[in-house]
Amino acid sequence: QFGANHQRNQKPIEAKESVRWLENLRQSTELLGIPERCVHIGDRESDIYELFCAATELGTHFLLRTCADRLAGDGTHTIQKEMDEVSCKGLHRVEVRDRKGNISTAVVELRYRRIRVLPPIGKQGRYPELQLTILHATERDCPRGRDPIEWKLITDLPVTSREQAVEKLQWYALRWRIETFHKILKSGCKAEESKLRTAERLVNLLATFCIL
Repeated sequence: QFGANHQRNQKPIEAKESVRWLENLRQSTELLGIPERCVHIGDRESDIYELFCAATELGTHFLLRTCADRLAGDGTHTIQKEMDEVSCKGLHRVEVRDRKGNISTAVVELRYRRIRVLPPIGKQGRYPELQLTILHATERDCPRGRDPIEWKLITDLPVTSREQAVEKLQWYALRWRIETFHKILKSGCKAEESKLRTAERLVNLLATFCIL
């Protein structure tokens, strides 16, 4: 298993489908022109070390849901191992839906720490180590009928208080609204089927959708 992961890490990012995340980061940062005010939010597919480094180089920020348990500190342990030592820093209540669509309130424990994160073993000669914030929100006493909430986020932004932790969770939660909007455009409005070839025409079409 380690060998397979090591081979994937050795493969250049340019040869992977995940390179699109880096392209989107660079293009959106360039278009907006205010990198220091941007926070790029992504799901677990965007948990790419190259993206962390690209954001740092561009002077912009990111807040991502992580799926990789990377090496941390002096390299003898992982992020999860270090986070296991962090005590609960506060509680937060969130609304959730079960599989039947019923809404209830869940209580999550907040843990956060600034951690020295190392690049993958096969890429340590190409990328620097980074100081990043790890934020975990884990549900207390999950009821039957749904999966427990367990958000593991990584960001370059500081989190030093419960208020800042809650703020980052609220930012990340906005991602689902964006995904719903994209689904409406793609499946409901059939935006892709329009096959428009210029940015101007596409902008006009999207503007019409938004008015409707």
